[in-house]
Amino acid sequence: MSVAIRPLQAKEGHQFWQLAYSDPKAEWIKFNGPYFRDVLPTEAEFMRTLEDRWLKDPLRQVITLNNELVGSMSAYYEDGSLKRWLDVGIVVYKTDLWGQHIGRKALTQWVAHLFETFDLPHIGFTTWSGNPRMMRLGEAVGMQLEGRIRQVRYWQGQYYDSMKYGVLREEWTQHE
Repeated sequence: MSVAIRPLQAKEGHQFWQLAYSDPKAEWIKFNGPYFRDVLPTEAEFMRTLEDRWLKDPLRQVITLNNELVGSMSAYYEDGSLKRWLDVGIVVYKTDLWGQHIGRKALTQWVAHLFETFDLPHIGFTTWSGNPRMMRLGEAVGMQLEGRIRQVRYWQGQYYDSMKYGVLREEWTQHE
């Protein structure tokens, strides 16, 4: 099983949209901050923004399993234009692949790549207590729970905690 991350290629745009965004009831959506109620892009919208949002953005890559598209990686600056606080995101879209450590391998590669590329002391991510897989993933790659904001994520009539994970550069180099 070969897991890799790499930039999306222009010729893969339609295929990636089909994988990631064609089904608004896809299982991954239930765990990826559903309380935000984000609207998935139509294929036309995705293709219009493909170049700027994916092909030219060094903070987005795809996850492949044996050279087949299965997910995506992203990063964004929590502090906007200051660019000192980087958080990451990960989605494995194919639910039949969940539990096979694809996310762990991909996130390990992504965090290593980001530390190599950017001179930052910390990389983290935010999830919610309704996504125990993501919480375990953070711990599995060497991140620590840095914060829990209790009962601030409201979804389907229930409150959940916002969970903040992170790793310092020196911790990461010791963990690898």
